[in-house]
Amino acid sequence: MRSDPNCIFCKIIEKKIPSKIVYEDESVAAFEDANPQAPVHLLIVPKKHFPDIHSMNDADRELIGHLFLTAKKIADDKGLDGKGYRLVINNGAGAGQTVFHLHLHILSGRRFIWPPG
Repeated sequence: MRSDPNCIFCKIIEKKIPSKIVYEDESVAAFEDANPQAPVHLLIVPKKHFPDIHSMNDADRELIGHLFLTAKKIADDKGLDGKGYRLVINNGAGAGQTVFHLHLHILSGRRFIWPPG
């Protein structure tokens, strides 16, 4: 998998920076957010480095689908499906993306408002 030596998420994936990993397979890793915004706040990242959504292409379909199916598996394992949870992808600095490695947030354990922000 392609990685970026300056990316904090790539360093977590490579175990160069400690993190509480809750799930990992050959394609993705999931870990607790260091600055949680809800009682449950997990990040799911592909092991392939994508700075943002626009860095993906058609060849990445299976990996991106796997990212979402991993979110479902983690939510099922943690019993979140009955409580409700939010999946979030921030794309670009203007949308709140602070780490430029595509990642999916799972947030649960508190009431969320709509619209977000």
